Amino acid sequence: MPRECCMEEVENLIDTEIDGFPSSSRTRNGRYQRSTSDWGYVGDLVEDDDKIGLYSYKVQSTITSRLANTMIQAKMVNNAKRPQHIVFDVQVPKGAFIDNFTMDVNGITFTSSIREKSEARRMYSQAKAKGKAAGIVRSNALDMENFKTEVNVPPGTRIQFELHYQEMIRRKLSSYEHVISLKPGRLAKHMEVDVRIIEPQGIRYVHVPNSLGDHFNGITTISKGEKKAHISFKPTMAQQRKCPTCSSTAVDGNFVVQYDVNRESTGGELEIFNGYFIHFFAPENLDPLPKNILFVIDVSGSMWGLKMKQTIEAMKAILSELRAADQFSLIDFNHNVRCWRDNLVSATPAQVEDAKKYIQTIHPNGGTNINEALLRATFILNEAQNLGMLDPNSVSMIVLVSDGDPTVGELKLTTIQKNVKQSIKDEFSLFCLGIGFDVDYDFLQRIATDNRGMAQRIFGNQETSAQMKRFYNQVSTPLLKKIQFNYPQESVSDVTQSSFHNYFGGSEIVVAGKVDTANLQHLESVVTATAANAELVMETLRDVEELDGFMKKDKYADPEFTRKLWAYLTVNQMLAERNTAPTAALKRNITKSILQMSLDHHIVTPFTSMLIENSEKDEIMLADQPKDPRRGCCSGTLGLTPNAPDNNKGIPPWANVSAVPVSFMPEQRSPPVSAVSINRVDNDPHFIIYLPKSQRNICFNINSDPGHILNLVSDPSTGVVVNGQLIGAKKEENKKLNTYFGKFGFYFKNKGLKVEIDTETITLKDGSYSIMLSWSDTGHIIRKQLLISVKKESNVTIRVGEEMSFMVLLHRVWKNHPINVDFLGIYIPPENQFSPEAQGLIGQFTSEPEVYIYNQRPGQTPEKPQATMEVKGNKLTVTRGLQKDYRTNRVFGTDVQCWFVHNSGKGFIDGHYKDYLVPHLYSFLKEP
Repeated sequence: MPRECCMEEVENLIDTEIDGFPSSSRTRNGRYQRSTSDWGYVGDLVEDDDKIGLYSYKVQSTITSRLANTMIQAKMVNNAKRPQHIVFDVQVPKGAFIDNFTMDVNGITFTSSIREKSEARRMYSQAKAKGKAAGIVRSNALDMENFKTEVNVPPGTRIQFELHYQEMIRRKLSSYEHVISLKPGRLAKHMEVDVRIIEPQGIRYVHVPNSLGDHFNGITTISKGEKKAHISFKPTMAQQRKCPTCSSTAVDGNFVVQYDVNRESTGGELEIFNGYFIHFFAPENLDPLPKNILFVIDVSGSMWGLKMKQTIEAMKAILSELRAADQFSLIDFNHNVRCWRDNLVSATPAQVEDAKKYIQTIHPNGGTNINEALLRATFILNEAQNLGMLDPNSVSMIVLVSDGDPTVGELKLTTIQKNVKQSIKDEFSLFCLGIGFDVDYDFLQRIATDNRGMAQRIFGNQETSAQMKRFYNQVSTPLLKKIQFNYPQESVSDVTQSSFHNYFGGSEIVVAGKVDTANLQHLESVVTATAANAELVMETLRDVEELDGFMKKDKYADPEFTRKLWAYLTVNQMLAERNTAPTAALKRNITKSILQMSLDHHIVTPFTSMLIENSEKDEIMLADQPKDPRRGCCSGTLGLTPNAPDNNKGIPPWANVSAVPVSFMPEQRSPPVSAVSINRVDNDPHFIIYLPKSQRNICFNINSDPGHILNLVSDPSTGVVVNGQLIGAKKEENKKLNTYFGKFGFYFKNKGLKVEIDTETITLKDGSYSIMLSWSDTGHIIRKQLLISVKKESNVTIRVGEEMSFMVLLHRVWKNHPINVDFLGIYIPPENQFSPEAQGLIGQFTSEPEVYIYNQRPGQTPEKPQATMEVKGNKLTVTRGLQKDYRTNRVFGTDVQCWFVHNSGKGFIDGHYKDYLVPHLYSFLKEP
């Protein structure tokens, strides 16, 4: 077909509808240029009555560290003998940024660019005046956003549509979920969905649920490596058919990929590349914080029928999941407001059952008084706080469920938002569930974001109950509160939101910023937070060049992922700040910043538009946002290099640890390192007792069986116990099975605290609560004036005020070593303020015995002379030798001279070593 003929038809062919949050990013040549000439043979297409054939429908998506770049491409042919419309209609996830849209009509290519909104509309208006511009229709969707292009083409026309978008995959309920809308509308000769996942942290699992139905069982293939995965879905045309003789497609739904990553450090994972850093923070193995929760339920007349039935079903299930430590109450409202209880009550089985009965009696009717209902809920929480009824470590929240706008009482939405903000006073969180199409979801988003919460729209259908329960599960398990991320100010800039009210189990906090990699070797972060039974200070260190090699080797990884993630977080944060700006001047300044970010990073926001033009720039379409979506800021969370610098120097001065209410945070977190002035037990196990008065080291070995627990310190007066459990080597060596300490238990009875340290984890226990760190972490746990400091893969220091300190060293061996195993050593300063009544293999020497060593003489070897030692009325033969102190060199150790007492310390220790065996890890030594 002659090009001139096509141009005449193309001049009025486009009718575009775009509803969403599109964006654009530069390609290497500034445009995506693809031609329809590479189609090959296009025969054997299945056509509907309209004679339009779908040659191919392809989706390619690559996820690099949670950033998904997705391309949807459709190649279509008009085989009719008349001109007709060809429609490209796809759905894009809410919050995604459209990178680019191109269209090729018989070789005529339309490409896109980003302009400031007024400029784009001016250019569009000029083209429209000449009759060479497309019309725009605006519409709204719920969970996805529509991108629809309709083109009127002549017979025989081949047309290719290609849409690119990017999104950040959010973690919910312990899983990342990548959703691709797959609705081609007709059978495709070639269909393909290709998803690649690249995660430097390592991929824990990949799962593709059967979301498209049983029709496609067994078609999807998954290949998973340590840090990469590939998912492929390629149904043949026969497999696409709804039935063997059908001409319609069964492909109609969402293709879903779920996965999670490995996590070694509680402090999170720092990924640094191309001048930006991303901090992913998703700690696990923490006890939930108690919560104080008010459910505020709309029971107006519009909730009648299925919506109310589903809401009641969901609420009964949600109430059953409340924990014993939680407090709750219910408020239901129409034109009036009613309270099940006028105050918070404990979530006992009896109270929960009574609340379920109350829910069951609700009958919807009347109007909607949202303002009064929310103010009543905040009053109950404020009163409980003023009366001291709330646990200081608890999390307070309001969950609003509504399906419509206010019709009674205060009707002005901005006034309601202001009233609620003033009443909550930055103390509580507000979460909103909007049911159906009638509710003003933008308002729910604004009021939730304004009060440290989030909103979600759910469908008013048979799935309402499941959607409500899924939403509640996202916020039902608060693990941390008052989370603060700190970075060295001289090395980073333009950091996104770094302070968060809560962290919920199964989610993830993400912080990003720019980093001066040219003048920095390592980037350090310090995260402070309040947990259920302790204050946490977590440190993370990362080599700024550590990702370089990995990224350069992988041809699918997006080299711009850090910049794009930073831009995504920054723009969304500024949009949220603009929506809640208290003054017009501040709102104008934020608007200017958003506009500049939009142009710099090619993102369509409420202040920019996407122009789509042909190469001659005389045909124009305008991709504009129908309205400001008022999206709230997305709530945001490593590995160290083997040669990382020593990080045992105290909290950096740039770290804001004011949230940690502990006055004794030390500059030096470890017992002083001296080769002679400390009691220690290390290796298999060698005891070295330092006697300050005589300035001598006396050493002995204990040969006992694996599993036995030896008491090291038992001090009933101070309430302190230190016990160690023995583990054995993998097999005997020279007919002897060596034993080592594999676990230590510390019990501080007066504080009610227990600390358990083994070769994998460090656990602090306070009654039924516990908090765990791994040896992969560097950080601190603080509880009741007890500080636990962990240095990654090195040591743990426990400090009890200024009175006591203990250090536990970790010894790692090659995991495939035929004999040796990982083990622990312990170092206890003699300055520890144990009482004179202290006992144990080490504790008994708090009261130093008189020791006389004389008659030194040659031993069996010249380097090991012998002597006579008198102690505790015993006369012993001792041998001069060397033992090791591993605090400064965990591989080779430092030599320490000592006098060795044979026979498991017999005569030097009180009684026999078997007298120091205890039944449990936290047992006191029995009185003799």
